[in-house]
Amino acid sequence: MYRSPPFREPDLGLAGVRRYLRSEFSAERNIQCWFGEPLASGDRAAVEWWASWTEKGQELTFAGVTMLRFDGEGKVVDHRDYDNHVERREPPYPEWSST
Repeated sequence: MYRSPPFREPDLGLAGVRRYLRSEFSAERNIQCWFGEPLASGDRAAVEWWASWTEKGQELTFAGVTMLRFDGEGKVVDHRDYDNHVERREPPYPEWSST
């Protein structure tokens, strides 16, 4: 299950996630991404991220955290994103991440 933003219905299964990614990524150009050091505990993990891109001529920057939960085989069974954004391209600030 993939949920982003958290208040909309989730995309279910691999087909749902692929459908979501195709629709979103096809509109994005000039993508730059940065990732923090992942944190893991038991069957859960979290990673901080920062991304900038151009979408329909608009520069965007999103900064957020992805929360993951894994099944016994190591496959993701729950994926949630929490983020904030500005309508401009902005790199991470110097202290943002140690990686």
